[in-house]
Amino acid sequence: MAERIHTIVVGAGIVGLAIARQLAPQAGELLILERADAIGTGTSSRNSEVIHAGMYYAPGTLKARSCVAGRRMLYDYCRTHGVEHRRVGKLIVATEPAHVDALGVIAERAVANGLTAPDEALQWLAADAAHALEPELRCLAALWSPATGIIDTHALMLACLGDAERDGAVLSTGTAFVGANRDGDGWRVRTRGADGEFELACTHLVNAAGLQAQHVAAGIEELDARHVPPALWLKGNYFTVAGRRPPFRHLIYPVPSGGGLGVHLTLDMGGQARFGPDTESVDPAAAIHDAPDYRVDPRRADVFYEAIRSYWPALPDGALQPAYSGMRPKLARGGAGLDANDFEISGPERHGLPGLVQLFGIESPGITASLALAEEVARMLRPH
Repeated sequence: MAERIHTIVVGAGIVGLAIARQLAPQAGELLILERADAIGTGTSSRNSEVIHAGMYYAPGTLKARSCVAGRRMLYDYCRTHGVEHRRVGKLIVATEPAHVDALGVIAERAVANGLTAPDEALQWLAADAAHALEPELRCLAALWSPATGIIDTHALMLACLGDAERDGAVLSTGTAFVGANRDGDGWRVRTRGADGEFELACTHLVNAAGLQAQHVAAGIEELDARHVPPALWLKGNYFTVAGRRPPFRHLIYPVPSGGGLGVHLTLDMGGQARFGPDTESVDPAAAIHDAPDYRVDPRRADVFYEAIRSYWPALPDGALQPAYSGMRPKLARGGAGLDANDFEISGPERHGLPGLVQLFGIESPGITASLALAEEVARMLRPH
């Protein structure tokens, strides 16, 4: 007979750990399965580490709701748990006349998403006011976002893991999910680790595997394939400036384009700047075969120079050097632009399988939204 526990969470990125933290107090026994040898080695550690305010996403979508609610929860959580973060603010800049109208659309969307409190509302800045904040910035106009910040994502993951373990959760790294099938009123889950394959029985099963979410879903025998959206990976590359610290104190974002937020400037907790991500298409076979290629092609710097100099003309020649890259687990639904891909949380109401919740397409702003997404998963698993 397989050992029985109450809840299994597949994936120990920030979203999986936030879910484990949320569910552990009620679960009694909860196991986090992570196939890597450490937490957060995928999307959670390969991003801009930005706390997003929530002005970009279409009103009413899960992305919009979870970003705004999650950001408020995240700032409170960081303060109470000693997670290093800074509310540095962000400038969204128009560098050509056509972009000024785009700023207006973003400002309207921010209001629709509930960013109306004084410490959240976007503020219009003329070029001279933006230049007063950042003397080396070039723009025609800008929006100031006071609620945007940066965070030590690894410290956040450790805090969530600590909370979960305090309430009885156990993390098993180096343990891959192999498959699952219905077993009475619960699930029988097959895993593989250093000591071979092992079976466990559980009541609740949560697929928070990020880039591998579709692979995990494919191993659930009773799940109809129509409830598994096709995976689409999109690569984002980052560059840094060699030999000097760029003269910016706030985050700088261009007007969004090409389905992303553009080549923006962000700061890490040490004040070092990084530029990115760009948008690089990935062969769909890479997602199918689970083979991410994180190498950064130095030749992509040519596009970065052009994009960055639109708002920082003084960027020196030869200054950019490759830093790292990340993969965004988008959903292949078609369409273009920021509204093409919402988050998807698929629970029993959708697929008809009791005790199973799956998360797909959790890209940016997944870190910001993580605590709110965890609450949504808990709601789906409550008895009705």
